[in-house]
Amino acid sequence: MANQRNANPGLQASLSFEEEEPTDAPLAARMRPRTLDEFVGQQLAVGPDALLGRVAQGGTLPSVVLWGPPGCGKTTLARILAREAEGEFIALSAVASGVAELRRVISEAEQRRGSGIRTILFIDEIHRFNKAQQDVILPYVENGTVTLLGATTENPSFEVVAPLLSRVRVARLEGLEKDDLARIINRALEDNDRGLGASKLSIEEAALNVLIEGARGDARSALNALEITADATCKDDRNRIEAEDVRRAFQERIPYYDKSGDYHYDAISAFIKSMRGSDPDATIYWLARMVEAGEDPLFIVRRMVILAAEDIGLADPQALSVATSCQQAVHFIGMPEGFLPMSECALYLALAPKSNSALTAYISASEDARRTSHLPIPLHLRNPATGLMREMGYGADYRYAHNEPDHYAAGERYLPEELEGKRYYQAGKLGAEATLSQNLNQQRTSGEEHFESDKG
Repeated sequence: MANQRNANPGLQASLSFEEEEPTDAPLAARMRPRTLDEFVGQQLAVGPDALLGRVAQGGTLPSVVLWGPPGCGKTTLARILAREAEGEFIALSAVASGVAELRRVISEAEQRRGSGIRTILFIDEIHRFNKAQQDVILPYVENGTVTLLGATTENPSFEVVAPLLSRVRVARLEGLEKDDLARIINRALEDNDRGLGASKLSIEEAALNVLIEGARGDARSALNALEITADATCKDDRNRIEAEDVRRAFQERIPYYDKSGDYHYDAISAFIKSMRGSDPDATIYWLARMVEAGEDPLFIVRRMVILAAEDIGLADPQALSVATSCQQAVHFIGMPEGFLPMSECALYLALAPKSNSALTAYISASEDARRTSHLPIPLHLRNPATGLMREMGYGADYRYAHNEPDHYAAGERYLPEELEGKRYYQAGKLGAEATLSQNLNQQRTSGEEHFESDKG
């Protein structure tokens, strides 16, 4: 395979796949898998029946965007797939590359294509490319000048322009499972050539568990922590890694959480669904996940205010007051103490009876409102602000509810004539709404009796 170099920092031709990382490279780089047999995890993406698994078994490599969290193997998998496809592997960093550089890479790819050599263009952090940069490579992905392999931690649906997204496959990668991380760690400890085997280190089970938990599905993080821990252990003339060694390596590590990315929306979604599902334990867990990671507290509270109206509504009208009071309290006292009113509010909403009757009533009414916006407002409901309006019948025969028995004008018509009898509101049966709906049913029965007597 050809092996081109370029002095521009944004453009990096890959190492020849047979070359090894320098001995002083970080452990995570030295232990990078070179073949799919060495690759650990992601069976849904690279298993024998999956798209990328079939590619590795000799199939044609399509353009693919690899989407997943840090350390799940995106770059490694791209290199392995490129090797199997036997093309010229060119790696670009979206952070450092511009349009001029992309055009140069495309031009070189066209020259190789004329010589029968395919170009596999790997773009790391492709979500950082703007629309103009993505538009540059679009026609060349479409006509096969380059096979695109992109890597991103962000949802491609939002970060990759639609025309380019329609021309690539998306492979979803997940954080590594605990068993996968254990295999990777033990392999690094045992490998004499690329790993730490020469140090003859062992790791106690408790330390292994701390390392796996601390890595949070990130192989790179696990190997980096292992390397730090192994170095400290050797300097202490010990040959067994203990749990406290690993804890020191992970000390003060900030929880993984991207406040502007996909994870941000997935976490708030889990929080909302837990409250809606009346699970107080899951509710407080997802709240803590977001707060501890530094999420904007007012973003969380806004979602609670919405949920109080959308999912609790008339079943407990007090819920909206609790949520808005929480917003005021958090805004007033700030963080970190703001977690207290937030916890109280979240648990209240989770435990409250649920009703979405306000939401469904509005959706139903809004459909008719758009369809029948031409219908005149009944004259008796119009405001007779002037003498002329009164002469035209505005407000005529309007029945003032407070002058009626039980303050209810039984049989009075409030909808346009064409919509008379429509029932947009379907009362819930829980909490305070059960009482409200009982009153409503009594009033409707009274109204129907009044209507029948008028007909008689």
